[in-house]
Amino acid sequence: MRWTWCFWIGCLAALGTGMAMGGGGRVGVGKDFKGPVGLQLYSLRDSFKADVPGSLEKVQALGFRHVELAGTYGMAPDVFRKMLARHRLKPIAAHFPYEQFRDDAERVAREAKALGIKYAGVAWIPHEGDFDEAECRQAIGVFNRAGAVLARHGVKFFYHVHGYEFQPYREGTLFDLMMRETDPKRVCYEMDVFWVVFPAQDPVRLLEQYGRRWELMHLKDMRRGLPLGSLSGGTDVRNDVALGAGQIDLPPLLRAARKAGTRWYFIEDESPSVEIQLPQSLRFLESVRF
Repeated sequence: MRWTWCFWIGCLAALGTGMAMGGGGRVGVGKDFKGPVGLQLYSLRDSFKADVPGSLEKVQALGFRHVELAGTYGMAPDVFRKMLARHRLKPIAAHFPYEQFRDDAERVAREAKALGIKYAGVAWIPHEGDFDEAECRQAIGVFNRAGAVLARHGVKFFYHVHGYEFQPYREGTLFDLMMRETDPKRVCYEMDVFWVVFPAQDPVRLLEQYGRRWELMHLKDMRRGLPLGSLSGGTDVRNDVALGAGQIDLPPLLRAARKAGTRWYFIEDESPSVEIQLPQSLRFLESVRF
Protein backbone atom coordinates (compact mmCIF):
# COMPACT_ATOMS: atom_id res chain seq x y z
CA MET A 1 0.00 0.00 0.00
CA ARG A 2 3.07 2.29 0.15
CA TRP A 3 2.55 3.57 -3.40
CA THR A 4 -1.05 4.47 -2.61
CA TRP A 5 -0.07 6.38 0.51
CA CYS A 6 2.59 8.31 -1.41
CA PHE A 7 0.07 9.10 -4.14
CA TRP A 8 -2.37 10.26 -1.47
CA ILE A 9 0.14 12.60 0.13
CA GLY A 10 0.86 13.99 -3.32
CA CYS A 11 -2.85 14.66 -3.85
CA LEU A 12 -3.04 16.43 -0.52
CA ALA A 13 -0.05 18.58 -1.38
CA ALA A 14 -1.62 19.45 -4.71
CA LEU A 15 -4.77 20.57 -2.97
CA GLY A 16 -2.70 22.95 -0.87
CA THR A 17 -4.03 24.93 2.03
CA GLY A 18 -7.40 25.28 0.30
CA MET A 19 -8.39 21.73 1.24
CA ALA A 20 -6.65 21.51 4.57
CA MET A 21 -8.15 24.81 5.66
CA GLY A 22 -11.15 25.02 3.29
CA GLY A 23 -13.98 27.12 4.66
CA GLY A 24 -12.24 28.42 7.77
CA GLY A 25 -10.37 25.33 8.88
CA ARG A 26 -12.95 22.71 7.89
CA VAL A 27 -12.22 20.13 5.24
CA GLY A 28 -14.45 19.65 2.21
CA VAL A 29 -16.41 22.90 2.42
CA GLY A 30 -16.45 25.82 0.03
CA LYS A 31 -18.42 28.79 -1.17
CA ASP A 32 -21.75 26.92 -1.42
CA PHE A 33 -21.37 23.62 0.42
CA LYS A 34 -20.86 24.34 4.11
CA GLY A 35 -21.02 20.81 5.55
CA PRO A 36 -20.08 19.83 8.16
CA VAL A 37 -18.59 16.82 6.40
CA GLY A 38 -16.92 13.81 7.94
CA LEU A 39 -15.83 10.36 6.82
CA GLN A 40 -17.61 7.05 7.33
CA LEU A 41 -14.67 4.94 8.45
CA TYR A 42 -16.09 1.87 6.70
CA SER A 43 -14.69 3.47 3.56
CA LEU A 44 -11.20 2.40 4.72
CA ARG A 45 -12.26 -0.98 6.10
CA ASP A 46 -9.42 -2.88 4.42
CA SER A 47 -6.87 -0.43 5.77
CA PHE A 48 -8.34 -0.65 9.28
CA LYS A 49 -8.13 -4.44 9.24
CA ALA A 50 -4.36 -4.15 8.80
CA ASP A 51 -3.48 -1.07 10.86
CA VAL A 52 -5.93 0.91 13.00
CA PRO A 53 -3.56 3.70 14.16
CA GLY A 54 -2.11 4.09 10.68
CA SER A 55 -5.59 4.30 9.17
CA LEU A 56 -6.59 7.02 11.62
CA GLU A 57 -3.45 8.91 10.62
CA LYS A 58 -4.66 8.78 7.01
CA VAL A 59 -8.06 10.17 7.99
CA GLN A 60 -6.41 12.96 9.98
CA ALA A 61 -3.99 13.74 7.15
CA LEU A 62 -6.90 14.28 4.78
CA GLY A 63 -8.14 17.00 7.11
CA PHE A 64 -11.23 15.26 8.49
CA ARG A 65 -12.20 16.17 12.02
CA HIS A 66 -15.50 14.28 12.25
CA VAL A 67 -16.17 10.61 11.60
CA GLU A 68 -18.95 8.07 11.55
CA LEU A 69 -18.13 4.62 12.90
CA ALA A 70 -18.90 1.08 11.80
CA GLY A 71 -17.37 -0.82 14.68
CA THR A 72 -14.39 -0.32 16.97
CA TYR A 73 -12.05 -3.02 15.59
CA GLY A 74 -12.12 -5.17 18.71
CA MET A 75 -11.44 -2.31 21.11
CA ALA A 76 -13.61 -1.25 24.04
CA PRO A 77 -15.65 1.84 23.12
CA ASP A 78 -13.87 4.10 25.59
CA VAL A 79 -10.44 2.92 24.37
CA PHE A 80 -11.34 3.55 20.75
CA ARG A 81 -12.72 6.99 21.62
CA LYS A 82 -9.36 7.91 23.18
CA MET A 83 -7.54 6.70 20.08
CA LEU A 84 -9.78 8.87 17.92
CA ALA A 85 -9.08 11.84 20.18
CA ARG A 86 -5.32 11.34 19.81
CA HIS A 87 -5.83 11.85 16.09
CA ARG A 88 -8.11 14.87 16.62
CA LEU A 89 -11.11 12.94 15.34
CA LYS A 90 -14.55 13.35 16.90
CA PRO A 91 -17.11 10.56 16.41
CA ILE A 92 -20.58 11.86 15.60
CA ALA A 93 -22.54 8.74 14.68
CA ALA A 94 -22.12 4.96 14.56
CA HIS A 95 -23.81 1.98 12.95
CA PHE A 96 -24.77 -1.02 15.07
CA PRO A 97 -26.33 -4.33 13.99
CA TYR A 98 -30.12 -4.41 13.87
CA GLU A 99 -30.19 -7.36 16.28
CA GLN A 100 -28.49 -5.32 19.00
CA PHE A 101 -31.22 -2.70 18.92
CA ARG A 102 -33.88 -5.42 18.84
CA ASP A 103 -32.46 -7.46 21.71
CA ASP A 104 -30.63 -5.01 24.01
CA ALA A 105 -31.04 -1.35 23.15
CA GLU A 106 -29.80 -0.38 26.62
CA ARG A 107 -26.42 -1.92 25.85
CA VAL A 108 -26.24 0.03 22.59
CA ALA A 109 -27.05 3.20 24.51
CA ARG A 110 -24.22 2.52 26.99
CA GLU A 111 -21.76 1.90 24.16
CA ALA A 112 -22.92 5.06 22.40
CA LYS A 113 -22.32 7.09 25.55
CA ALA A 114 -18.88 5.54 25.97
CA LEU A 115 -18.05 6.47 22.37
CA GLY A 116 -19.36 10.00 22.85
CA ILE A 117 -21.57 9.87 19.75
CA LYS A 118 -24.75 11.87 19.10
CA TYR A 119 -26.40 9.31 16.82
CA ALA A 120 -26.64 5.50 16.85
CA GLY A 121 -28.31 3.70 14.00
CA VAL A 122 -28.97 0.74 11.75
CA ALA A 123 -27.72 0.32 8.18
CA TRP A 124 -29.40 -2.97 7.27
CA ILE A 125 -32.63 -4.73 8.23
CA PRO A 126 -32.23 -8.52 7.88
CA HIS A 127 -34.80 -9.89 5.44
CA GLU A 128 -35.38 -12.81 3.08
CA GLY A 129 -36.04 -12.11 -0.57
CA ASP A 130 -37.91 -8.89 -1.25
CA PHE A 131 -38.38 -6.66 1.79
CA ASP A 132 -42.07 -6.92 2.72
CA GLU A 133 -44.71 -5.23 4.87
CA ALA A 134 -44.35 -7.67 7.79
CA GLU A 135 -40.58 -7.11 7.95
CA CYS A 136 -41.10 -3.37 7.65
CA ARG A 137 -43.62 -3.28 10.51
CA GLN A 138 -41.34 -5.37 12.70
CA ALA A 139 -38.52 -2.91 12.04
CA ILE A 140 -40.80 0.04 12.82
CA GLY A 141 -41.46 -1.48 16.24
CA VAL A 142 -37.74 -2.04 16.87
CA PHE A 143 -36.91 1.50 15.79
CA ASN A 144 -39.54 3.16 17.98
CA ARG A 145 -38.53 1.14 21.05
CA ALA A 146 -34.82 1.70 20.47
CA GLY A 147 -35.42 5.39 19.83
CA ALA A 148 -37.16 5.73 23.19
CA VAL A 149 -34.34 3.91 25.01
CA LEU A 150 -31.58 5.95 23.36
CA ALA A 151 -33.42 9.22 23.99
CA ARG A 152 -33.22 8.59 27.73
CA HIS A 153 -29.43 8.60 27.32
CA GLY A 154 -29.34 11.70 25.14
CA VAL A 155 -28.62 9.78 21.91
CA LYS A 156 -30.68 9.91 18.70
CA PHE A 157 -31.63 6.76 16.82
CA PHE A 158 -31.39 6.77 13.02
CA TYR A 159 -32.03 4.43 10.13
CA HIS A 160 -29.70 4.43 7.11
CA VAL A 161 -31.73 3.85 3.96
CA HIS A 162 -30.38 1.02 1.80
CA GLY A 163 -32.65 0.90 -1.23
CA TYR A 164 -34.77 -2.21 -0.64
CA GLU A 165 -37.33 -0.18 1.38
CA PHE A 166 -38.79 1.33 -1.80
CA GLN A 167 -40.94 -1.71 -2.54
CA PRO A 168 -44.36 -0.48 -3.73
CA TYR A 169 -46.95 -0.27 -0.95
CA ARG A 170 -50.44 1.15 -1.40
CA GLU A 171 -50.13 4.67 -2.77
CA GLY A 172 -46.41 4.87 -2.06
CA THR A 173 -43.62 2.60 -0.81
CA LEU A 174 -42.70 0.70 2.32
CA PHE A 175 -40.29 3.52 3.03
CA ASP A 176 -43.24 5.92 3.21
CA LEU A 177 -44.90 3.54 5.68
CA MET A 178 -41.74 3.52 7.77
CA MET A 179 -41.59 7.30 7.79
CA ARG A 180 -45.25 7.62 8.78
CA GLU A 181 -45.15 5.13 11.64
CA THR A 182 -41.82 5.90 13.29
CA ASP A 183 -41.81 8.55 16.01
CA PRO A 184 -40.37 11.77 14.54
CA LYS A 185 -39.13 12.82 17.97
CA ARG A 186 -37.16 9.60 18.49
CA VAL A 187 -36.29 8.30 15.02
CA CYS A 188 -34.43 10.20 12.29
CA TYR A 189 -32.98 9.07 8.99
CA GLU A 190 -29.71 8.98 7.12
CA MET A 191 -30.04 9.37 3.36
CA ASP A 192 -27.43 7.38 1.48
CA VAL A 193 -27.73 9.10 -1.87
CA PHE A 194 -26.45 6.03 -3.77
CA TRP A 195 -29.11 3.80 -2.24
CA VAL A 196 -31.83 6.28 -3.10
CA VAL A 197 -30.80 6.78 -6.72
CA PHE A 198 -29.99 3.10 -7.43
CA PRO A 199 -33.65 2.03 -6.98
CA ALA A 200 -34.62 4.96 -9.25
CA GLN A 201 -35.96 7.20 -6.49
CA ASP A 202 -35.66 10.99 -6.48
CA PRO A 203 -33.52 12.20 -3.54
CA VAL A 204 -34.56 15.83 -4.01
CA ARG A 205 -38.24 14.91 -3.79
CA LEU A 206 -37.62 12.83 -0.67
CA LEU A 207 -35.70 15.66 0.96
CA GLU A 208 -38.54 18.04 0.19
CA GLN A 209 -41.17 15.58 1.37
CA TYR A 210 -39.60 14.54 4.67
CA GLY A 211 -37.50 17.60 5.50
CA ARG A 212 -35.83 17.57 8.88
CA ARG A 213 -36.24 13.84 9.38
CA TRP A 214 -33.14 13.57 7.20
CA GLU A 215 -30.64 14.61 9.85
CA LEU A 216 -27.73 12.67 8.33
CA MET A 217 -26.50 12.00 4.81
CA HIS A 218 -24.01 9.71 3.10
CA LEU A 219 -22.45 11.46 0.12
CA LYS A 220 -21.61 9.11 -2.76
CA ASP A 221 -21.57 9.04 -6.52
CA MET A 222 -22.38 6.27 -8.98
CA ARG A 223 -20.64 5.02 -12.10
CA ARG A 224 -22.10 6.52 -15.25
CA GLY A 225 -24.19 4.07 -17.23
CA LEU A 226 -25.11 1.86 -14.26
CA PRO A 227 -28.76 0.84 -14.81
CA LEU A 228 -31.23 2.06 -12.19
CA GLY A 229 -34.33 0.47 -10.71
CA SER A 230 -32.92 -2.31 -8.52
CA LEU A 231 -34.49 -2.89 -5.10
CA SER A 232 -31.81 -5.36 -4.04
CA GLY A 233 -29.89 -2.99 -1.78
CA GLY A 234 -26.62 -4.25 -3.21
CA THR A 235 -24.27 -3.80 -6.17
CA ASP A 236 -20.59 -4.14 -7.06
CA VAL A 237 -18.52 -1.76 -4.91
CA ARG A 238 -16.64 -0.73 -8.04
CA ASN A 239 -19.75 1.23 -8.98
CA ASP A 240 -18.80 3.82 -6.32
CA VAL A 241 -16.91 6.72 -7.92
CA ALA A 242 -15.53 10.03 -6.66
CA LEU A 243 -18.10 12.74 -5.99
CA GLY A 244 -18.86 14.67 -9.16
CA ALA A 245 -17.48 11.96 -11.44
CA GLY A 246 -20.64 9.90 -11.77
CA GLN A 247 -24.29 10.07 -12.73
CA ILE A 248 -25.82 11.47 -9.53
CA ASP A 249 -26.81 15.11 -9.94
CA LEU A 250 -25.30 16.36 -6.70
CA PRO A 251 -25.74 20.18 -6.81
CA PRO A 252 -29.58 20.20 -6.58
CA LEU A 253 -29.40 17.40 -4.01
CA LEU A 254 -27.01 19.39 -1.82
CA ARG A 255 -29.19 22.47 -2.17
CA ALA A 256 -32.29 20.47 -1.14
CA ALA A 257 -30.42 18.94 1.83
CA ARG A 258 -29.40 22.39 3.05
CA LYS A 259 -33.00 23.57 2.79
CA ALA A 260 -34.26 20.43 4.55
CA GLY A 261 -31.93 21.06 7.48
CA THR A 262 -29.60 18.07 7.14
CA ARG A 263 -27.15 18.37 10.01
CA TRP A 264 -24.26 16.06 9.16
CA TYR A 265 -22.74 14.79 5.93
CA PHE A 266 -20.37 11.83 5.68
CA ILE A 267 -18.45 10.73 2.62
CA GLU A 268 -18.73 6.97 2.19
CA ASP A 269 -16.77 5.40 -0.64
CA GLU A 270 -16.82 1.60 -0.76
CA SER A 271 -14.70 1.38 -3.92
CA PRO A 272 -11.33 -0.40 -3.99
CA SER A 273 -10.05 2.94 -5.36
CA VAL A 274 -11.15 4.82 -2.24
CA GLU A 275 -7.70 6.11 -1.33
CA ILE A 276 -7.40 7.79 -4.72
CA GLN A 277 -11.01 8.98 -4.83
CA LEU A 278 -11.30 10.61 -1.40
CA PRO A 279 -9.14 13.66 -2.24
CA GLN A 280 -11.09 14.04 -5.49
CA SER A 281 -14.39 13.99 -3.58
CA LEU A 282 -13.16 16.65 -1.19
CA ARG A 283 -12.09 18.86 -4.09
CA PHE A 284 -15.56 18.50 -5.58
CA LEU A 285 -17.29 19.58 -2.37
CA GLU A 286 -15.01 22.59 -2.06
CA SER A 287 -15.76 23.76 -5.60
CA VAL A 288 -19.37 22.67 -6.18
CA ARG A 289 -21.81 25.49 -6.86
CA PHE A 290 -25.52 25.44 -6.26
